[in-house]
Amino acid sequence: MPGEARVEMTRFILNGALVAVSAPPDERLSDSLRERLGARDVKIGCNAGDCGACSVLIDGQVVCSCLTPTRKAEGHRVETVAGLVADDRVARTLAQRFQDHGAAQCGFCTPGMMTASVALLRQEPAPDEAAIIRALGGVLCRCTGYRKIIDAVATIPAVLAETGAPGHAGAAIRRLDGAQKLAGTEAFGDDVAPPDTLEILVIRSPFPRAAFTFGDLDAWRAGQPGIAAVLTAADVPGRNVFGVIPAFADQPAFAEGVTRFRGEAVAAVVGTPAAIRAFDPASFPVCWTELPAVEVPAAAEASGAPLVHEGRAGNLMCKGFVACGDAGAALAAADVTVEGRFASGFVEHAYIEPEAGFARVVDGRVEIHACTQAPVMDLEAMEILLGMDRSRIRIVPTAVGGGFGSKLDISLQPYLALGAIKTGRPVRMAYSRTESMQSTTKRHPSEIRLRLGATRDGRISGCDFQGTFNTGAYASWGPTVANRVPVHASGPYRIADYRAEARAIHTNCPPAGAFRGFGVPQAAIALESMLDELAGKLAIDPLELRLKNALTNGVPTVCGQVFAQGVGIRACLEALRPAWEAERAAAEAFNRETDGPLRRGVGIASGWYGCGNTSLPNPSTIKAGVRADGRILLHQGAMDIGQGANTVIAQIFATALGVPVTAIDLIGADTDVTPDAGKTSASRQTFVSGNAARACGEALRARVLGMVNASETAVLTFAPCAITVDDGASRHRIALDPLAADADGYVLAASGHYDPPTKPLDANGQGEPYAQFGYAAQLAAAEVDTGLGTVRLLRIVAAHDVGLAVNPMLVEGQIQGGVAQGIGMALMEEYIPGRTENLHDYLIPTIGDIPPIEPIIIEEADAHGPYGAKGLGEHVLIPTAPAILNAIAHATGVRMTSVPVTPAKLAAALAGD
Repeated sequence: MPGEARVEMTRFILNGALVAVSAPPDERLSDSLRERLGARDVKIGCNAGDCGACSVLIDGQVVCSCLTPTRKAEGHRVETVAGLVADDRVARTLAQRFQDHGAAQCGFCTPGMMTASVALLRQEPAPDEAAIIRALGGVLCRCTGYRKIIDAVATIPAVLAETGAPGHAGAAIRRLDGAQKLAGTEAFGDDVAPPDTLEILVIRSPFPRAAFTFGDLDAWRAGQPGIAAVLTAADVPGRNVFGVIPAFADQPAFAEGVTRFRGEAVAAVVGTPAAIRAFDPASFPVCWTELPAVEVPAAAEASGAPLVHEGRAGNLMCKGFVACGDAGAALAAADVTVEGRFASGFVEHAYIEPEAGFARVVDGRVEIHACTQAPVMDLEAMEILLGMDRSRIRIVPTAVGGGFGSKLDISLQPYLALGAIKTGRPVRMAYSRTESMQSTTKRHPSEIRLRLGATRDGRISGCDFQGTFNTGAYASWGPTVANRVPVHASGPYRIADYRAEARAIHTNCPPAGAFRGFGVPQAAIALESMLDELAGKLAIDPLELRLKNALTNGVPTVCGQVFAQGVGIRACLEALRPAWEAERAAAEAFNRETDGPLRRGVGIASGWYGCGNTSLPNPSTIKAGVRADGRILLHQGAMDIGQGANTVIAQIFATALGVPVTAIDLIGADTDVTPDAGKTSASRQTFVSGNAARACGEALRARVLGMVNASETAVLTFAPCAITVDDGASRHRIALDPLAADADGYVLAASGHYDPPTKPLDANGQGEPYAQFGYAAQLAAAEVDTGLGTVRLLRIVAAHDVGLAVNPMLVEGQIQGGVAQGIGMALMEEYIPGRTENLHDYLIPTIGDIPPIEPIIIEEADAHGPYGAKGLGEHVLIPTAPAILNAIAHATGVRMTSVPVTPAKLAAALAGD
C-alpha cells in the first residue's frame, strides 16, 4: 500500500510494558502511540509542537510526541498520562489536586499539563510559581486561564464542600466528569473511531474567491490505490446548504462552481489511512481560476467602493437597531461630548482540540460521532442536507475539547455522513490545525463609531453607536451579532437618549460566527474607552462615573425593559473599590518615583450580557428516571464544553429532587436517548437547562411524595430496589421491584421543560429581549514599557454577578478562563487569513502571559434563574480588553482604539506615528 513500502521495527517500554511498533521511519511517535498502540490519552492539537497537548515523558524528560520520530524511542522508557495516573504516586496525588481546584475544564490539554507537571514535581517537589511557569510554558490551554493549574501544581489549598455533603446548588464540588479528563480516558472527536477506519481529506480553495472545474473524477479515483470514493456537491442527496439560522442558511457543504473564501471545501477524498497519508492534494484533478474578491472588512464598505459577492445586492446582509429618546438632541445639548472610532480584526477560537469525528451506517441509519456544541442543531441541519427523515439520523456527541462558539457551526459532519453513505463503511476525519483555522468561524471584525455625551455632573446624556461587523463569506451567526449588539452597546448603564445600529456585511473572508460574546466585546471596547474619556474631561473618577450611571432595579434599559430585582452591576463596581483605590495609588507612586521607560496604569470596565436568544424561543428539556435497582439516571443533553454543565445541571437536579449528587448517574447527549437541551451558547445552559433540570427534579420528587402522601419537607433516600421517605415521625418504604418499567426501563420517570419569557422587539428595538442579564466589572493593573511598546499585566480583579454560584469553584474557573481570552483579544490575537493559520504565527496567551486573576463572586438573585442563578460564560470576556486599554491610557496618556495592541502598534502610537 502507498506509504507502507518501508517500515522499521521499534521497541520501547510504554507505561512499564515492552512494546514493538512496525512503522514508517518518519512516523510521529504520537501517531504510533495513538493509532498502533491504542494510547488515545495522547492528544493531537497541532502536529507542530506548538500546543503541547501530545506531551509524553521519554526517560523522564518532557517531549512533544508529534515532533518525535517513533524510531527515536528505541530502547527508551515512554510514559503517557494514563500510565502515570495509574502507577505513579506523584501523578495520582497531582490528579487529586487538579480535581480539587477544577484545573481541568474541557480536558483536552490536560494530559499534556499533567505530564509536564509530573516531570517538574519529580525534580522539584515544592516548586514556586516561576518554576511552574517555566515547566508548563510549552503547553497551551484555552479554557482555564492557567491559574487553577498553577494552584494545583503549587499545592495551594482548595476550598471544597465537605466530604459527604450532598453537593447541592451553591456547593463547590469536584467536576463529576473530572477523573476521566485527568486520566486521559475521556473520548474526544478523534478518539472514538474503530481501528482501520477509512479516512477523509477535504480539497479546499487556495483563493479567497475562485471559479473551479473538475477533471474526470471517476478515472482519477480508479487510478489511485486505496482511494475508495470522491465526494462533491453532486453527492449531496438533499439541499447543499446548512446554517445555524434557517432564514439565513447559505453555506454549502461543497461549493458549486465558485468558492467564496480561502479554505472553502470543493471536494473530499475517502481512502485507507495509508492512502490518505500518501495523498498529495496537488494531484487532485481540479482547475482553479482566481476571481476578484472583497477581503477588506468594514472600511471598504463604508468608502462606497463597489463590492462583489455572489447573489447579493452589494454585501450588506442585515441590520440591527435600538433607539429610545432622542440621541441627536441629547448629544447637541450635552455639556461634554466625546467621539471615537474603534477597530478589531478576526479572532480565532483556538480551542486545542481540532474538529474531529467518525460516522457509520447502522441498520440504514447514519450515526455521526463528533465534537459539537449543538447536537440537535446538527440533526436538523443534516436532515436538510441528506434529504433524510431525522429518524434515520443519530448524532452522538463526543467530549468537546473547547468550543467557545465555533463548534456550534456545522464543520465536518456533512463529509462524515456522505462518506459513510457512499462507501458503506465507517469513516473518520480530524482537521489539521491549519485546516481548522482556515475553514471555521472567527470573531467578527468590527469598525465602530461612538459618540457619547454627559452633563457637568457626570450623567450620560446621549449615545450614538454605529457598528459594522464583517461576517465573511456566509451568514453563520452574523444576524445574531447584528441584533444583539445594539441591545448591549449601551453597557449596563441608564441612557435615556440612545441610538444604536449594527450592520453585518459579507466579504470573501472566512465566515465569522459565534464567539463568546457575539459582538458585545467589540462594542464594550468602544463604550468603556469613551467613558474614561468622558471622566477625564469632567475630572471625575472613572469608577464614580460608572457608579453614577449604573443601572439599578426598576430602571429601564435602552430597550425599555425593567427588572424589579437582580441588577447587579453596582455591586460589581463597588466590589472593585478597594482594589481600585489601592492600585491607582500604587501606580501613581510608581510613576512618581521611577525614572525610565516603565509606566504603570490601572483601568476599569463594566459589561453585561443577556442570556439566551434575542427575543426568540430558547427551550430546553431534561428528563430523568429511576430503575428498579434504585439508581437515578439523569438524561442531560446540554453539551459540556469545559464550562461544567454536566456538574452544574446535576447539582441543580439533585437539589430539586432532594438527593446527593453522588446518587445520580449521568446519561450524556445523544439524539436517540436525551431530549433537546438546546445549544451550548449564549450563556444559556445554567439558566435554561438548569431550570429544566430543576423542574424535572421537582416533578420526580412530587411523584415519589404523592405515592405515599408525604409532605414537601420529607427526606428521600434511594437504596437498592426501594425508596425510603422520612416525613417527620413517619417512615414509608416504596418497593421498586413490583413497579412496571416503561420503554426506557424506568419504574418512575419525569421530565422538565423551560423556555425563558421574552417579548419581541418593535421597530425601535423596544421590548424584552432577554429574561435575565448577568453583570460584570473588571480592573486591570498594567506596566507599559514606553520604549518597546510592551504591556505587562500585573493583576486582574474580576467581579461577576452570577445570581447564585451553583458551583463556586467552577465559577472561578470560568472567570479566569474568560479573562485569559480577553487578554489575548486585547494584546496579541490577530488572525490574518492565509498568514496566521497555526499556533506559532497566531499567538494565544501562554501560562507566562497571565497575571494573578482574582475572582469576586457577586450574587444578586435573578427572578427567573434556577435558585436565582444567572449565566456566566460569555460575560467574563467582555470587560477585560477595555479594562486593559484603559490601563494603557492611564499609564501613557495614549488612547489605543484598535485591538490587538501589539508592541509595534503601541510603540508607533507612543511615538506619535
